[in-house]
Amino acid sequence: MTMNRRALLVAAAATGVASAVQAQPDTDGMADLLDHLRSEAGIPALGGAVVTPDGIAWLGVTGVRQSGGSDPVTSTDRWHLGSNTKAMTAALYARLVEQGRASWDAPLRDLFADLTVDPTWDAVTIGHLFRHRAGILDPAVMPVWMMTAWGDADVSELRSSLARTVLGAPPAGELDRFAYSNAGYILAGAAIERLTGAPWETTLRQEVFEPLGLTSAGFAAPTGDNAWGHQGAGLRPKDPAVRGSDNPPALGPAGTAHASMQDYARFLRVFLNGGDGWLSTDSLAVLTAPGPQGSPAYACGWGVITGPAWTGGAPALTHDGSNTLWLARAVVVPAKSTALICVANAADPAESAIQGLTRSLIERFLA
Repeated sequence: MTMNRRALLVAAAATGVASAVQAQPDTDGMADLLDHLRSEAGIPALGGAVVTPDGIAWLGVTGVRQSGGSDPVTSTDRWHLGSNTKAMTAALYARLVEQGRASWDAPLRDLFADLTVDPTWDAVTIGHLFRHRAGILDPAVMPVWMMTAWGDADVSELRSSLARTVLGAPPAGELDRFAYSNAGYILAGAAIERLTGAPWETTLRQEVFEPLGLTSAGFAAPTGDNAWGHQGAGLRPKDPAVRGSDNPPALGPAGTAHASMQDYARFLRVFLNGGDGWLSTDSLAVLTAPGPQGSPAYACGWGVITGPAWTGGAPALTHDGSNTLWLARAVVVPAKSTALICVANAADPAESAIQGLTRSLIERFLA
């Protein structure tokens, strides 16, 4: 899973878009633009959407479901969201807080009272996990754990085993210093499982997918009549039914969700509509507030860009996700009541197309 450098990638590119007089959204030529970007990058499929508080202002797709095939990608295909799942995990925790089942200030030692927790973790809270500031360094813990993550053990037990390893020794990193951590979100999922007594997947369905009507949403690479992810520079189609088409399921809270663009838009509308009747404005304030001063600004599952010209000086939320076979990007600007989605069924080869589409959507719908 390689989302760390992508989480804030859009910031550098998007701030390069020139400020301009507010223009009316222009969808003319978008189909041609999509196909040009896809063809230029040499990737199988590319899609994008513009989201407003009322729905979708524009949605388009181009290309084929599998490289070398002729089956076209469709507007209702599901896309792997990778690390954009993190914002869903954080929003799920916000639901538990609102229900009185959790606290933003809960120390990890209390959330993992069943484990032996080293005293050096006493000051670390769940909020540190969500903002990647808990002192967890993935290179110190993930390689060995990943060797066991494909085993036959229950996914909740695998998450607990990672928590046991991480919390049983002093942090490898420094508290409050940003270090992007998939392990941290796996621990957050394990904490949610302790609070609810159910697998993270079950609770995410009950508290996020079902209330928001995300009927296409699920976990792992999307199967059935759908696009496939593609591997490496050679863009080899990867059968979603075989191992290796996604990360191990135990990584779920850090990045295994998938959804159609329509359903992902429904989730993003929560941040455009003041919670959309699903979360309170207090919860939104916590979810979108970055950690202590320092670079980069990162909230709960969201990178925060402060004051680019194309937002009128307001903050923008952004995140990328990839399991190395797909690439997804979200940009959310609550002050402009607009969110952008860019997706591809390839990873590194798709970066130029995703970047180009992001720039074009900003110029047409935000600048």
